[in-house]
Amino acid sequence: MKIVVIGGTGLIGSRLVTNLRGHGHEAVAAAPSTGVNTLTGEGLADVLAGASVVIDVPNSPSFEDAAVLEFFETSTRNLLAAEAATGVGHHVALSVVGAQRLPESGYLRAKVAQEKLIEGSSIPFSIVHATQFFEFVRGIADAGTDGGTVRMAPVSFQPIAGDDVARVVGDVAVGAPVNGRVEVGGPERFKMDEFFRDALAAWNDPREVVTDPHARYFGTELSERSLVPGDDAITGEIRFSDWPGRIPAGK
Repeated sequence: MKIVVIGGTGLIGSRLVTNLRGHGHEAVAAAPSTGVNTLTGEGLADVLAGASVVIDVPNSPSFEDAAVLEFFETSTRNLLAAEAATGVGHHVALSVVGAQRLPESGYLRAKVAQEKLIEGSSIPFSIVHATQFFEFVRGIADAGTDGGTVRMAPVSFQPIAGDDVARVVGDVAVGAPVNGRVEVGGPERFKMDEFFRDALAAWNDPREVVTDPHARYFGTELSERSLVPGDDAITGEIRFSDWPGRIPAGK
């Protein structure tokens, strides 16, 4: 089966390409560096020729509200039009658990807009909602930093390894379209403030984690279940304590 991975050179996309090839599929990495640009449409018709499935996992080069909305809307429209023209039978997109619950976040508003375009197209689809990646934990801490402190809300937090996300997205891609959403989260649920307090301690990071119910997460306040999936979610296998990237190399 030919499967085109848009964003196939990125964090999740590169893992998808490797995994799918390992299972005997013709997985093609599509990205600007390979001559495929979803913003301009360059290379789309050629790369999608003969493809059965498209996996949509690129990310915006800018997280500024207007720019990220423009990226996801334009890229998705171009991609869906090219899929319709070439006969692609399954569009798989990666999105974020809680996106619909956090409209104050410009990034998540853009992901919701992307999902609406996918739902309204003629292409059968599956949307995978994942919780926050282990790989982004340090960036989340940096975003919550105020001087020498990191402000975190005491809400539920269920991060997941990128390898687990790639595995689930790949499984969904080779199955029948669900024409709906699949949720996936990590194998453990924490309180967000406690998780980051332990993570920073493991990094020997001197910043103090302050519990703040009003701490903002990429522009929005959180409620208890903002960032966690439902009870029927798929669960990842890799615990944060076992994740190789938990401690920087050399520590």
